[in-house]
This record gives sequence, C-alpha cells and structure tokens, in this order.
Amino acid sequence: MASTEARESTVQASDGPMAAGVGGPTRASIGVRTLRQDRWWLYPAATFTVFFSFVIYATVRAFMGSHYFSEPYLSPFYSPCLGDCVRGSSDFGQPFEWWPLSAALIILIFPLGFRMTCYYYRKAYYRSFWLSPPACGVAEPHAKYTGETRFPLILQNAHRWFWYAAVVVAVILSYDVILAFGPAEGEPDGIHMGLGTVLMLINVVLIWLYTLSCHSCRHITGGRLRHFSKHPVRYKMWTFVSKLNARHANYAWYSLFSVALVDLYIALLSAGVFDDPRFF
Repeated sequence: MASTEARESTVQASDGPMAAGVGGPTRASIGVRTLRQDRWWLYPAATFTVFFSFVIYATVRAFMGSHYFSEPYLSPFYSPCLGDCVRGSSDFGQPFEWWPLSAALIILIFPLGFRMTCYYYRKAYYRSFWLSPPACGVAEPHAKYTGETRFPLILQNAHRWFWYAAVVVAVILSYDVILAFGPAEGEPDGIHMGLGTVLMLINVVLIWLYTLSCHSCRHITGGRLRHFSKHPVRYKMWTFVSKLNARHANYAWYSLFSVALVDLYIALLSAGVFDDPRFF
C-alpha cells in the first residue's frame, strides 16, 4: 500500500506546475512547493525592487537629454557626450550631432549591455524577474528550461565584447574625474575640488572594481593557460583579478548605486537646486 501511494505521489508531482524545478522527474518527490522555512522570498523581492527602480530612473534620465552637465562635472550616463550636447560637455567632439534623440542613448547601450549580460546580474534578475528559479530549493513556474541556447538569452554570450566596451567607458569616466579637478568657467586657474569631484572619484573607483572583478576579465587574464609557471605576469594578474572576483556581486551593487547618485547630484546642480560645496 505504501509503495502504491508513493508511486501516485510521484505521478502527481510530475504533472502540472510541480513538474518543473524541484518537482522535476530527476528531483526528489515533494508534495509542496518548497520545504524551506526561511523567508527565501526576501532576496528576490528586494533585488526586484532595487533593480527595477534603477531601470526606471536610468530610462527617464537617458531620455531627458537635459541637466547632465554642470561644469566641470559630466554625468556618467552621458559620457562621452557625442550627440548634440550642451557647450563644454563634449571633450571628444560631436560626431553624432545629427542624432535626434538624447545623447545618452548613443553610449548608454555599452555599459548597460555589460551589466545586463554580467554573470552576477543574470543570476539576480533571472531569479527576481523571471523566477527561474526564484531561489534554491523552490520550484520554478516554467514548464521547461532551455538555458541560454535560444534567442534572446543566447545574446548573453556577447558579454566578453561588452566587457571590452566597458573598459573603454571606464577609461573615459576616469578622464572625466581628472577634468572634475579643474576650475569651472570664470574661475581662476588651478586645481579645484568640490563634493562633485569626490563623488565622481568614488564612482569611477567602484566602476573599475566592478569591471576588473568580472568573470570575463578573470578568464582573459588567466584563461587557456596550462602552465602558470610559464606565464608569471599573467598569473599575477589572474591572482589579483580572482581576489576581486570574490566580491564581484558587492562591486556590482555599489557601482550601480554610485553611478545613479553621481548622475542625480549633477542633475540637481545643473537645475540650480543647490551649489556645489568646494573644498579648495
């Protein structure tokens, strides 16, 4: 009798929504959606709230096309400003001056593509937005799983190329920080530093930490090597990147907050909400 009930339970678990995730045919037969007693839903819910809020904010700011420059500060959302930009904000010219939309839309695709294809962010938004799966040991609602072998998720394989673009963007943001130490128009020459300079400096450091701690960077520095002893320089680089990689998730969130904070600060300065406190 017990064996008959067990077989019936297995059949029921393999039909319907429980046929996916922890209820799949290769997993233990569980009569409930999850056996977890902790608040497993807090992490995906918090990730969804924070990440979705950033997406809304970044989208609005990208399409605004205004309040992105307050000399000598340029918003990271608009750097480099290659479209029809306000005076003083284009350090590399305006080759896309004919572009009818916001100048941010020309460049933002590269850092956005880097983050959206990031290995950590994939885990974060797969669980929080697609519930695939929502958490370890929790059944997912999808009937099947094809991984990243079909469109659109197959585009995640472009992450390596977005990493190269992200490095270029990080170099340009570093150049913006150097310019932020300079005086604004009408001020005497010399080195100047305001609160905006400090925020931009912190942001670019976090951007570099996030970029260099990337899994792709770790593979670029030490991947495909069979004998580290024959490549001591690459081994040291791989060791350094591996240490950063252990905190990749932290750098991902820190840099996400910092880039939004810097953009908001510059937007408020440009709108005349307050003046930039200057230290020297």
